[in-house]
Amino acid sequence: MANKKTIAVFGATGAQGGGLVRAILNDPMGEFTARAITRNPNSEKAQELARLGAEVVAANIDDPQSLRQALDGAYGAFCVTFFWEHFSPEKEDAEAHNMAQAAKDAKVQHVIWSTLEDTREWMPLSDTRMPTLMGKYKVPHTDAKGAANHYFADLGVPTTFLLTSFYWDNFIYFAMGPQKGADGKLAITFPMGDKRLSGIAAEDIGKCAYGIFKKGAELIGKTVGIAGEQLTCQQMADSLSKAIGQKVEYNEVTPDMYRSFGFPGAEDLGNMFQANRDFEEQFVAARDVRFSRELNPELQTFDAWLAANAQRIPLPQQTVEA
Repeated sequence: MANKKTIAVFGATGAQGGGLVRAILNDPMGEFTARAITRNPNSEKAQELARLGAEVVAANIDDPQSLRQALDGAYGAFCVTFFWEHFSPEKEDAEAHNMAQAAKDAKVQHVIWSTLEDTREWMPLSDTRMPTLMGKYKVPHTDAKGAANHYFADLGVPTTFLLTSFYWDNFIYFAMGPQKGADGKLAITFPMGDKRLSGIAAEDIGKCAYGIFKKGAELIGKTVGIAGEQLTCQQMADSLSKAIGQKVEYNEVTPDMYRSFGFPGAEDLGNMFQANRDFEEQFVAARDVRFSRELNPELQTFDAWLAANAQRIPLPQQTVEA
């Protein structure tokens, strides 16, 4: 353990960071050890990582000094933010800056910054095809991440910029799975038309990040986009039908309709899906499935993910006739 290089993982109890910690710990003969950074080291998830063998360290992303201390002696760091906790692009920007500065001060040799596209580079605020949100964003939760890339570059932090994809786990946790419509049929609802959406199992993001760290300096300064598969929503509906043993249709709606659904983040997600639809070529080209599999030989296809997880997708209760 003493001669292994430490990877400090922000968001260690979340989907991306947790996957990376587990990937490191599941490779006991590898060259790295995992330091899980969390606000609450006594949480159930943090304690589980400790039981698996991670070093668990407390730090608050809003406290730069605690971040600097948490990175002390680390070779690498995985930096990620979680917009959906606070819905604030400005807070996300500040968090990215704090992590970049802490990595710079700690002289970390390799950082992965989990980022996304700033869609304003393709669709300026003056473009009326998509509403502007919060006064200065098109897709707040992705624009803020992309705009924060410069902190790592400006500070000279040796960084790999990681572009992630739509989590298939959203079908389990965020009510994006099959719902019953007025016609009684099961359907998934997206404003994607017939365009492809890059998707990935959340656990595979951490495994791909581990592959990036194993490649070392080769990927510093590069942008790496990952995906498990790139499918149309109709293809996902067909796979869901086979996996759950019930017909699932694709309910195509307009972005305007999706934005009107009213759940927290509906406007943001409606804009995100519209961006993925309208700029399909750019989004898909930025994510290389083949290279993702090189980084993570265990990379799952959607069908493989469904084989392991379909039973976890909440489905509407069947109506029992008398």
